[in-house]
Amino acid sequence: MKTLDRKLGAILRGSGARTDFIIADAKDADMGGGRPAPGPERGTDGRPLDTVRPLAGYLDEIRAITSQGIVDVMLVSSSTLERIGTEGFESSPVTPAIRANDTTDIWGVRGGGYASEPSRPFRTASLNRARELGCDLCLYSITFNNSVDDDLRSLEAFADFREDAERSGMRYFLEVFNPNVDAGLASLEETGAYVGDCIIRCLAGLTRAERPLFLKIAYNGPRAMTELCSYDPELVVGILGGAAGTNRDTFQLLSDAQRDGARVALFGRKIKLAESPLEMVRHMRRVVDGELSPEEAVQAYHDAIRADGLVPARALDEDLRITEPALLAGM
Repeated sequence: MKTLDRKLGAILRGSGARTDFIIADAKDADMGGGRPAPGPERGTDGRPLDTVRPLAGYLDEIRAITSQGIVDVMLVSSSTLERIGTEGFESSPVTPAIRANDTTDIWGVRGGGYASEPSRPFRTASLNRARELGCDLCLYSITFNNSVDDDLRSLEAFADFREDAERSGMRYFLEVFNPNVDAGLASLEETGAYVGDCIIRCLAGLTRAERPLFLKIAYNGPRAMTELCSYDPELVVGILGGAAGTNRDTFQLLSDAQRDGARVALFGRKIKLAESPLEMVRHMRRVVDGELSPEEAVQAYHDAIRADGLVPARALDEDLRITEPALLAGM
Protein backbone atom coordinates (compact mmCIF):
# COMPACT_ATOMS: atom_id res chain seq x y z
CA MET A 1 0.00 0.00 0.00
CA LYS A 2 1.26 3.48 -0.90
CA THR A 3 1.80 5.86 2.01
CA LEU A 4 -0.96 8.16 0.69
CA ASP A 5 -3.62 5.47 0.99
CA ARG A 6 -2.35 4.24 4.34
CA LYS A 7 -2.28 7.74 5.81
CA LEU A 8 -5.66 8.75 4.40
CA GLY A 9 -7.14 5.58 5.87
CA ALA A 10 -5.74 6.39 9.31
CA ILE A 11 -6.91 10.01 9.12
CA LEU A 12 -10.46 9.05 8.13
CA ARG A 13 -10.63 6.41 10.88
CA GLY A 14 -9.66 9.09 13.39
CA SER A 15 -6.49 7.25 14.34
CA GLY A 16 -4.04 9.37 12.33
CA ALA A 17 -0.88 10.49 14.14
CA ARG A 18 1.06 13.64 13.28
CA THR A 19 3.44 11.43 11.31
CA ASP A 20 0.51 10.64 9.01
CA PHE A 21 0.66 14.18 7.63
CA ILE A 22 0.70 13.97 3.82
CA ILE A 23 3.26 15.90 1.77
CA ALA A 24 3.00 16.35 -1.99
CA ASP A 25 5.51 17.85 -4.40
CA ALA A 26 3.77 19.92 -7.08
CA LYS A 27 5.92 19.56 -10.19
CA ASP A 28 3.17 20.64 -12.58
CA ALA A 29 4.39 24.18 -13.31
CA ASP A 30 4.49 23.50 -17.05
CA MET A 31 0.68 23.37 -17.01
CA GLY A 32 0.55 27.04 -16.07
CA GLY A 33 3.82 28.60 -17.15
CA GLY A 34 6.05 28.40 -20.16
CA ARG A 35 9.78 28.09 -20.60
CA PRO A 36 10.61 29.28 -17.02
CA ALA A 37 8.57 26.42 -15.48
CA PRO A 38 11.56 24.15 -14.64
CA GLY A 39 13.17 26.91 -12.57
CA PRO A 40 16.64 28.46 -12.77
CA GLU A 41 19.85 26.63 -13.47
CA ARG A 42 22.20 26.59 -10.49
CA GLY A 43 25.93 26.80 -10.16
CA THR A 44 27.97 24.17 -8.35
CA ASP A 45 27.46 26.15 -5.13
CA GLY A 46 23.70 26.04 -5.53
CA ARG A 47 23.29 29.72 -6.37
CA PRO A 48 20.63 30.43 -9.03
CA LEU A 49 21.91 31.59 -12.40
CA ASP A 50 20.22 33.92 -14.88
CA THR A 51 19.37 31.02 -17.18
CA VAL A 52 16.47 28.59 -16.97
CA ARG A 53 17.32 24.91 -16.77
CA PRO A 54 16.11 22.60 -19.54
CA LEU A 55 13.25 20.19 -19.01
CA ALA A 56 15.71 17.31 -18.54
CA GLY A 57 16.94 18.84 -15.27
CA TYR A 58 13.37 19.17 -14.03
CA LEU A 59 12.69 15.52 -14.86
CA ASP A 60 15.85 14.43 -13.06
CA GLU A 61 14.71 16.28 -9.93
CA ILE A 62 11.32 14.56 -10.08
CA ARG A 63 13.03 11.18 -10.32
CA ALA A 64 15.36 12.01 -7.42
CA ILE A 65 12.54 13.11 -5.08
CA THR A 66 10.47 10.07 -6.05
CA SER A 67 13.44 7.81 -5.29
CA GLN A 68 13.99 9.61 -1.97
CA GLY A 69 10.55 8.38 -0.93
CA ILE A 70 9.74 11.10 1.63
CA VAL A 71 6.84 12.82 -0.12
CA ASP A 72 3.59 10.91 -0.52
CA VAL A 73 2.39 12.35 -3.84
CA MET A 74 4.24 13.57 -6.93
CA LEU A 75 1.99 15.87 -8.99
CA VAL A 76 3.06 16.32 -12.62
CA SER A 77 1.61 17.02 -16.05
CA SER A 78 0.58 14.09 -18.23
CA SER A 79 3.44 14.83 -20.62
CA THR A 80 5.92 14.69 -17.75
CA LEU A 81 4.49 11.41 -16.48
CA GLU A 82 4.79 9.93 -19.95
CA ARG A 83 8.46 10.96 -20.13
CA ILE A 84 9.51 9.68 -16.72
CA GLY A 85 7.21 6.63 -16.81
CA THR A 86 5.66 4.90 -13.83
CA GLU A 87 8.43 2.34 -13.34
CA GLY A 88 10.15 4.49 -10.72
CA PHE A 89 6.94 4.68 -8.72
CA GLU A 90 6.55 0.90 -8.55
CA SER A 91 9.39 0.58 -6.04
CA SER A 92 8.62 3.88 -4.30
CA PRO A 93 6.01 4.74 -1.65
CA VAL A 94 5.16 7.85 -3.70
CA THR A 95 1.85 8.03 -5.61
CA PRO A 96 1.94 9.73 -9.03
CA ALA A 97 -0.80 12.23 -9.89
CA ILE A 98 -1.49 14.40 -12.91
CA ARG A 99 -3.05 17.86 -13.15
CA ALA A 100 -6.42 17.29 -14.78
CA ASN A 101 -7.26 20.88 -15.72
CA ASP A 102 -5.52 24.16 -16.41
CA THR A 103 -7.95 27.01 -15.78
CA THR A 104 -7.11 30.41 -17.24
CA ASP A 105 -6.08 31.92 -13.89
CA ILE A 106 -2.97 29.71 -13.82
CA TRP A 107 -1.84 30.70 -17.32
CA GLY A 108 1.31 32.49 -16.17
CA VAL A 109 3.14 32.89 -19.47
CA ARG A 110 5.50 35.83 -19.89
CA GLY A 111 3.68 38.88 -21.19
CA GLY A 112 0.30 37.29 -20.60
CA GLY A 113 -2.55 38.95 -18.74
CA TYR A 114 -4.90 36.00 -18.37
CA ALA A 115 -4.80 35.94 -14.57
CA SER A 116 -6.22 39.48 -14.43
CA GLU A 117 -9.58 38.21 -15.73
CA PRO A 118 -12.00 35.93 -13.87
CA SER A 119 -11.01 32.26 -14.06
CA ARG A 120 -12.50 30.26 -16.89
CA PRO A 121 -12.58 26.45 -16.87
CA PHE A 122 -10.42 24.57 -19.34
CA ARG A 123 -8.91 21.08 -19.59
CA THR A 124 -5.98 20.01 -21.72
CA ALA A 125 -5.36 16.60 -20.15
CA SER A 126 -7.21 13.42 -21.11
CA LEU A 127 -8.10 11.27 -18.11
CA ASN A 128 -8.25 8.15 -20.27
CA ARG A 129 -4.71 8.78 -21.52
CA ALA A 130 -3.50 9.28 -17.96
CA ARG A 131 -5.06 5.98 -16.95
CA GLU A 132 -3.27 4.30 -19.86
CA LEU A 133 -0.02 5.66 -18.40
CA GLY A 134 -0.79 3.85 -15.13
CA CYS A 135 -2.00 6.86 -13.11
CA ASP A 136 -5.28 6.78 -11.16
CA LEU A 137 -5.05 10.08 -9.25
CA CYS A 138 -5.44 13.64 -10.49
CA LEU A 139 -5.83 17.20 -9.29
CA TYR A 140 -8.79 19.33 -10.35
CA SER A 141 -8.77 23.05 -9.57
CA ILE A 142 -11.57 25.57 -9.30
CA THR A 143 -11.67 29.28 -8.48
CA PHE A 144 -14.71 31.08 -7.07
CA ASN A 145 -14.91 34.81 -7.80
CA ASN A 146 -18.26 35.79 -6.22
CA SER A 147 -19.79 36.10 -9.69
CA VAL A 148 -22.90 34.09 -10.62
CA ASP A 149 -22.00 33.70 -14.28
CA ASP A 150 -18.32 32.90 -13.76
CA ASP A 151 -18.85 30.58 -10.81
CA LEU A 152 -21.76 28.75 -12.43
CA ARG A 153 -19.63 28.08 -15.49
CA SER A 154 -16.84 26.73 -13.27
CA LEU A 155 -19.22 24.51 -11.30
CA GLU A 156 -20.75 23.08 -14.47
CA ALA A 157 -17.26 22.21 -15.73
CA PHE A 158 -16.52 20.59 -12.34
CA ALA A 159 -19.64 18.43 -12.74
CA ASP A 160 -18.53 17.38 -16.23
CA PHE A 161 -15.10 16.49 -14.86
CA ARG A 162 -16.57 14.30 -12.10
CA GLU A 163 -18.54 12.29 -14.63
CA ASP A 164 -15.43 11.88 -16.77
CA ALA A 165 -13.39 10.83 -13.73
CA GLU A 166 -15.97 8.21 -12.75
CA ARG A 167 -16.01 6.77 -16.27
CA SER A 168 -12.21 6.70 -16.37
CA GLY A 169 -11.76 5.19 -12.89
CA MET A 170 -9.78 8.24 -11.79
CA ARG A 171 -9.59 9.45 -8.20
CA TYR A 172 -9.09 13.16 -7.61
CA PHE A 173 -8.24 15.80 -5.07
CA LEU A 174 -9.64 19.32 -5.29
CA GLU A 175 -7.69 22.57 -5.37
CA VAL A 176 -9.74 25.66 -4.52
CA PHE A 177 -7.94 28.91 -5.17
CA ASN A 178 -8.70 32.25 -3.58
CA PRO A 179 -10.50 34.64 -5.96
CA ASN A 180 -8.11 35.75 -8.70
CA VAL A 181 -9.90 39.09 -9.25
CA ASP A 182 -11.58 41.58 -6.95
CA ALA A 183 -14.48 39.66 -5.40
CA GLY A 184 -15.59 42.37 -2.98
CA LEU A 185 -13.87 40.75 -0.01
CA ALA A 186 -12.26 43.32 2.25
CA SER A 187 -9.86 41.19 4.27
CA LEU A 188 -7.99 37.91 4.54
CA GLU A 189 -10.55 36.77 7.11
CA GLU A 190 -13.46 37.49 4.76
CA THR A 191 -11.66 35.69 1.94
CA GLY A 192 -11.09 32.64 4.13
CA ALA A 193 -14.74 32.54 5.20
CA TYR A 194 -15.95 32.97 1.62
CA VAL A 195 -13.73 30.21 0.21
CA GLY A 196 -14.61 27.85 3.06
CA ASP A 197 -18.34 28.36 2.52
CA CYS A 198 -17.96 27.85 -1.24
CA ILE A 199 -16.16 24.55 -0.64
CA ILE A 200 -18.79 23.22 1.77
CA ARG A 201 -21.64 24.37 -0.49
CA CYS A 202 -20.24 22.84 -3.68
CA LEU A 203 -19.49 19.49 -2.04
CA ALA A 204 -22.77 19.19 -0.10
CA GLY A 205 -24.62 17.66 -3.04
CA LEU A 206 -22.01 14.97 -3.63
CA THR A 207 -21.98 11.44 -2.28
CA ARG A 208 -18.82 9.92 -0.82
CA ALA A 209 -18.04 8.30 -4.17
CA GLU A 210 -18.11 11.69 -5.90
CA ARG A 211 -16.09 13.66 -3.35
CA PRO A 212 -12.39 14.48 -3.56
CA LEU A 213 -9.88 12.50 -1.51
CA PHE A 214 -8.69 15.76 0.03
CA LEU A 215 -8.54 19.50 -0.52
CA LYS A 216 -5.76 21.87 -1.50
CA ILE A 217 -6.42 25.49 -0.47
CA ALA A 218 -4.55 28.66 0.44
CA TYR A 219 -3.79 29.30 4.10
CA ASN A 220 -6.01 32.27 4.96
CA GLY A 221 -5.09 32.42 8.62
CA PRO A 222 -5.83 30.26 11.67
CA ARG A 223 -9.51 31.09 12.03
CA ALA A 224 -10.48 30.08 8.49
CA MET A 225 -8.35 26.94 8.57
CA THR A 226 -9.63 25.81 11.97
CA GLU A 227 -13.24 26.51 11.01
CA LEU A 228 -13.04 24.42 7.83
CA CYS A 229 -11.02 21.58 9.34
CA SER A 230 -13.41 21.22 12.28
CA TYR A 231 -16.53 21.11 10.11
CA ASP A 232 -16.45 17.50 8.93
CA PRO A 233 -13.89 14.80 9.85
CA GLU A 234 -14.42 13.21 6.42
CA LEU A 235 -13.21 16.39 4.72
CA VAL A 236 -9.40 16.17 4.70
CA VAL A 237 -7.96 19.64 4.25
CA GLY A 238 -4.59 20.45 2.72
CA ILE A 239 -2.69 23.65 2.02
CA LEU A 240 -0.94 24.96 -1.06
CA GLY A 241 2.45 26.62 -0.83
CA GLY A 242 2.03 29.83 -2.80
CA ALA A 243 5.07 32.06 -3.26
CA ALA A 244 8.57 30.81 -2.43
CA GLY A 245 9.13 33.19 0.50
CA THR A 246 11.82 32.52 3.08
CA ASN A 247 12.60 29.04 4.33
CA ARG A 248 11.09 30.09 7.66
CA ASP A 249 7.86 30.82 5.76
CA THR A 250 7.91 27.28 4.38
CA PHE A 251 8.39 25.58 7.73
CA GLN A 252 6.09 27.96 9.61
CA LEU A 253 3.29 27.40 7.10
CA LEU A 254 3.56 23.66 7.64
CA SER A 255 3.56 24.02 11.40
CA ASP A 256 0.71 26.53 11.62
CA ALA A 257 -1.53 24.70 9.16
CA GLN A 258 -0.96 21.39 10.93
CA ARG A 259 -1.75 23.06 14.26
CA ASP A 260 -5.01 24.38 12.79
CA GLY A 261 -6.15 21.00 11.50
CA ALA A 262 -4.67 20.61 8.01
CA ARG A 263 -3.44 17.11 7.19
CA VAL A 264 -1.88 17.68 3.76
CA ALA A 265 0.61 20.11 2.20
CA LEU A 266 1.19 20.45 -1.54
CA PHE A 267 4.16 22.71 -2.22
CA GLY A 268 5.59 23.64 -5.60
CA ARG A 269 7.81 26.71 -5.65
CA LYS A 270 8.83 26.27 -2.02
CA ILE A 271 10.50 23.00 -3.03
CA LYS A 272 11.56 23.75 -6.60
CA LEU A 273 13.25 27.06 -5.74
CA ALA A 274 15.01 25.76 -2.63
CA GLU A 275 18.80 25.57 -2.70
CA SER A 276 18.45 21.81 -2.25
CA PRO A 277 14.98 20.41 -3.00
CA LEU A 278 15.93 17.05 -1.47
CA GLU A 279 17.02 18.64 1.80
CA MET A 280 13.97 20.89 1.79
CA VAL A 281 11.67 17.88 1.55
CA ARG A 282 13.66 16.11 4.28
CA HIS A 283 13.31 19.05 6.66
CA MET A 284 9.63 19.60 5.83
CA ARG A 285 9.03 16.05 6.99
CA ARG A 286 10.97 16.64 10.20
CA VAL A 287 8.76 19.65 10.99
CA VAL A 288 5.43 17.87 10.48
CA ASP A 289 6.71 14.82 12.35
CA GLY A 290 7.46 17.04 15.35
CA GLU A 291 11.23 16.56 15.31
CA LEU A 292 12.01 20.25 14.68
CA SER A 293 10.33 23.57 15.28
CA PRO A 294 10.20 25.96 12.29
CA GLU A 295 13.13 27.96 13.68
CA GLU A 296 15.18 24.82 14.33
CA ALA A 297 14.39 23.55 10.84
CA VAL A 298 15.82 26.71 9.22
CA GLN A 299 19.07 26.30 11.15
CA ALA A 300 19.26 22.57 10.44
CA TYR A 301 18.53 23.13 6.76
CA HIS A 302 21.31 25.72 6.50
CA ASP A 303 23.71 23.32 8.20
CA ALA A 304 22.73 20.50 5.84
CA ILE A 305 23.14 22.43 2.59
CA ARG A 306 26.44 23.96 3.74
CA ALA A 307 27.69 20.46 4.46
CA ASP A 308 26.86 19.64 0.84
CA GLY A 309 28.93 22.60 -0.36
CA LEU A 310 25.95 24.81 -1.16
CA VAL A 311 25.56 28.49 -0.31
CA PRO A 312 22.24 29.58 1.25
CA ALA A 313 20.36 32.16 -0.81
CA ARG A 314 19.83 34.27 2.31
CA ALA A 315 21.79 34.90 5.46
CA LEU A 316 20.49 32.90 8.42
CA ASP A 317 19.00 35.90 10.26
CA GLU A 318 17.14 36.94 7.09
CA ASP A 319 15.98 33.39 6.41
CA LEU A 320 14.53 33.13 9.93
CA ARG A 321 12.09 35.97 9.19
CA ILE A 322 8.40 35.33 8.57
CA THR A 323 7.24 37.38 5.60
CA GLU A 324 3.94 35.91 4.41
CA PRO A 325 0.93 38.03 5.48
CA ALA A 326 -1.30 35.08 6.38
CA LEU A 327 1.34 33.77 8.79
CA LEU A 328 1.96 37.17 10.32
CA ALA A 329 -1.77 37.64 10.83
CA GLY A 330 -1.88 34.56 13.03
CA MET A 331 0.95 35.60 15.33
